[in-house]
Amino acid sequence: MSKRTPAAPRDLRPGTGTLSPRTAMPTPTPTPPLGLAQALDRSEPLAGLLRRLHQARALFETIAPLLPPALHADVRPGPVDGERWTLLAAHNPAAAKLRQLLPLLLQRLQETGWEGSAIKVRVQPPSSLDAALRPPAGPPRR
Repeated sequence: MSKRTPAAPRDLRPGTGTLSPRTAMPTPTPTPPLGLAQALDRSEPLAGLLRRLHQARALFETIAPLLPPALHADVRPGPVDGERWTLLAAHNPAAAKLRQLLPLLLQRLQETGWEGSAIKVRVQPPSSLDAALRPPAGPPRR
């Protein structure tokens, strides 16, 4: 028969019902959570997404003066994908009007230095989140 050596003394941790060794192990200090800007800076895919978002907004700001005032609330910038940019229309009539304006919009973008070759229009009704995040369009109509 072999003799067993006694196990190291253990304490019952309060409230857990589990045993832990008496010898204290160093606990790692928790790192503070990253802010959104830091996370975007440290992640190349997220930084690329942010660059594309800024580019889409800048393109939209360039064409916004060319849009009829009644159309502003129904159009929002979509993704930039290589040489093509997508405009999102809230409904079919807004998309139809945008398609009529595409030559003018593309000309303005190319005059300001955009190297893209096409603007695509896609119908995408705004979600409730879009409506909540969108600033008011102006004073209420009477």
